[in-house]
Amino acid sequence: MSLQSPPAATAAADLPPGPGAGLPPGGELNQGSAAPSSAQESGEDEEEEEEGEKEKEREKLPPIPSASSAAAEGLERGAKNQFSTFSSFITTINQKKEGIGNRNSPTQLVIPNIKNVRDLPPICLDVRQKQRISIDTLPQELKAPIPPEPSLPVRTKTVKDFEDDVEKAKSSGDWKAVHDFYSTTFDSFMEINAAFKKDTSSPFNTIEDSGINVKFVNIVYDALLNTPQDVQKSVLKGIINGLLQEWKGPRTKDDLRAYCILLQNPQFSNTSTYVIYAHLLRQIAALTEADHHFLVHWSKKISQKRFKQLVDRLLQFISLRLFPAKPEEFPPMVKCTWWIPSATKVLALFSRFSFCQYPFIISIAAKKVIIQRDSEQQMISIARQSLVDKVSRRQKPDMNMLFLNVKVRRTHLVSDSLDELARKRADLKKKLKVTFVGEAGLDMGGLTKEWFLLLIRQIFHPDYGMFTYHKDSHCHWFSSFKCDNYSEFRLVGALMGLAVYNSITLDIRFPPCCYKKLLSPPIVPCDHNTLVGICDVTLDDLFQIMPELAHGLSELLSYEGNVEEDFYSTFQVFQEEFGVIKSYNLKPNGDKIPVTNQNRKEYVQLYVDFLLNKSIYKQFAAFYYGFHSVCASYALLLLRPEEVEILVCGSPELDMSALQRSTQYEGYQKTDLTIRYFWDVVLGFSLDLQKKLLHFATGSDRVPVGGMADLNFKISKSETSTNWLPVAHTCFNQLCLPPYKNKKELKQKLIIGISNAEGFGLE
Repeated sequence: MSLQSPPAATAAADLPPGPGAGLPPGGELNQGSAAPSSAQESGEDEEEEEEGEKEKEREKLPPIPSASSAAAEGLERGAKNQFSTFSSFITTINQKKEGIGNRNSPTQLVIPNIKNVRDLPPICLDVRQKQRISIDTLPQELKAPIPPEPSLPVRTKTVKDFEDDVEKAKSSGDWKAVHDFYSTTFDSFMEINAAFKKDTSSPFNTIEDSGINVKFVNIVYDALLNTPQDVQKSVLKGIINGLLQEWKGPRTKDDLRAYCILLQNPQFSNTSTYVIYAHLLRQIAALTEADHHFLVHWSKKISQKRFKQLVDRLLQFISLRLFPAKPEEFPPMVKCTWWIPSATKVLALFSRFSFCQYPFIISIAAKKVIIQRDSEQQMISIARQSLVDKVSRRQKPDMNMLFLNVKVRRTHLVSDSLDELARKRADLKKKLKVTFVGEAGLDMGGLTKEWFLLLIRQIFHPDYGMFTYHKDSHCHWFSSFKCDNYSEFRLVGALMGLAVYNSITLDIRFPPCCYKKLLSPPIVPCDHNTLVGICDVTLDDLFQIMPELAHGLSELLSYEGNVEEDFYSTFQVFQEEFGVIKSYNLKPNGDKIPVTNQNRKEYVQLYVDFLLNKSIYKQFAAFYYGFHSVCASYALLLLRPEEVEILVCGSPELDMSALQRSTQYEGYQKTDLTIRYFWDVVLGFSLDLQKKLLHFATGSDRVPVGGMADLNFKISKSETSTNWLPVAHTCFNQLCLPPYKNKKELKQKLIIGISNAEGFGLE
């Protein structure tokens, strides 16, 4: 998108976003294509000669005392700060040096007397503060020279004059006077100050008073949106002129005043102005820390209503750039990747903005990356601490101390795993490495995945009694049987946490309600007496676990007869535990309170709460603490319950075409006849058969958060007879496929294999 400035505007090329920064290819603002005049070139040559003369004079000066090593170190760290004043200054210096050989570029910054920077006194550590500071608070000897404010043109139009002009234009239809005012006022930063500065002769260099005639600004902007289109366009063209100005040296307070005024322009609520708005935001984001300090304090003088409008415009800009309703209205994202960072930096000045404050606009894939990075940092931190502890005790460090090493016997899988995780609780946040006792094999990821698969399968077996499988809903739920030790539930929680922590997808079928409880609360409370895993549950939650029972309760709520006489129920429920029927009151003296038409809603709510919260509280609390013993992280605050489920179990959405594109081959080429037969068959499968194939090859019929490409699916050539069925190595997401002679044979053998895939062939 390109906007053209008026013919009389100064010729310039792409918009420089700030001191020393060039314009990327996306969303360029163009003034024209004219080259710089020879007068400009000769002026630059004169500047260069003046610099040479001044350099000779400075060589006669006494040497400058060097800064202390601590101050130098602090300066080096400070230079990494994106908004560091000295960093921006050094950037302009470097670009000046680079630009000596390329004087013909119309956007090249010209910084006269750059070498004067050597005359600046050293910056001390006590000056470099973490919080934003005003340059005016520094001692006089530490201040850099402040460029003088240029003299402003004299503009005598008052608020009343402007209002009279607008009224005359509305009544007569002649908008020339209003058009001239807007086009002149917004043509440059100097003109903006001339119109809206309370006193053009006063500097207004303090944070307490911006010197802006706020009333006049508000009236001008309020009237702007009701003017003809040519008037509004003249304002936008004038803003382009101001943004295309070549900056020489640091920004003046008049420049900051202009930025403060332009940010309040209501035209930037329209997406058609977003290219201009983006460049305005980029220049503001590139200002120094001291300049940001002024803008923040001056913005406090804006009324609450208008400040909210300013922030809302920024939020709308970010949202529409991320999720455009009409993508064709904007430049391609790859060409304007700087839009969002610039807007968020400016928004952060006024409202402490962070994307993490708005997790709904972050994709699940991005959240997974955040959690992975957080996990990696915790792994590195824990491993480093272990190494330091070893060295401090003068013990010989070894590589095993950097991992969570789990050694288990296949014949005692659950008990050994429980003992290992309980004994190595302090190491749970290290990288997981699994060893099966008596087997020679290095864990490169395959053994870890096999351990998860075998352990989950054994724990969730109905004979184990920890979980109940509900055939109607095809999901597991916690057994309400009371026991003396709930440590095995803690183990299951730790397993889920380890899976998320180590980016492994599990074949677990919990209802959505489970993940809602797992985030209640998302951060483990410091007070151990606080209840955990308790959340508001409804009849809809019960439908996802026990649909038949939920349907019966729903019928009770809609029953039109006499509930008390026809159902003859009380606020008491019964459960079977190890062959013994036990009764529980839903409320005090519940066995004596009949269920009536008036209290049946309360009865249903208490019954659902009992089944999903109270009857399994100890089991779920152990499960909750096990999960958070590994995954305790503020990153969980970003997640919704359904997103936790996707991280643990993967997504149910299958895209076999995407799997075909990302599949790797060993012994086959993707053009081989057998491979072509295979994909013809698979793409023609029903969804149920496709899920069976995925489960057969990977151990789960769900897709990782990153999509099919994250499966690293591989098809290998099996040298066995074509009479054999396909074989899968679920630990490596690998399918071994014999070279079947025709499509019919391949389809027949593949369906038999994936439909009878229970059990492991372990040597």
